[in-house]
Amino acid sequence: MTKNDPLDSMIDRIMAGLPASLTTLGRDAEKNIHAALKSTLRKMDLVTREEFDIQHDVLIRTRSRLEALEEQVKNLERKE
Repeated sequence: MTKNDPLDSMIDRIMAGLPASLTTLGRDAEKNIHAALKSTLRKMDLVTREEFDIQHDVLIRTRSRLEALEEQVKNLERKE
C-alpha cells in the first residue's frame, strides 16, 4: 500500500482520537478508515496539488498572453 502523507496524517489523528478499547482493533480499523476516506475524497472530485499548480501556471501564461493581445489591439486601433 502506498503512503499518502496528508491522508495518513488524517488517519493517524482519527486513530489517536479513538478510545483505547477501539485502538486494539488496530490495522483493520485503520484499513477501513483509509478506504472510507479515500472513497469520500474520490467522490468529492478533488485535484492533486500538482494538477492545481499546472493549471495555475497555464492560467498565468494565458493571462499574460491575453494582456499582450489586448495591447496589440489597442495599438492597431490607434493606427486607424
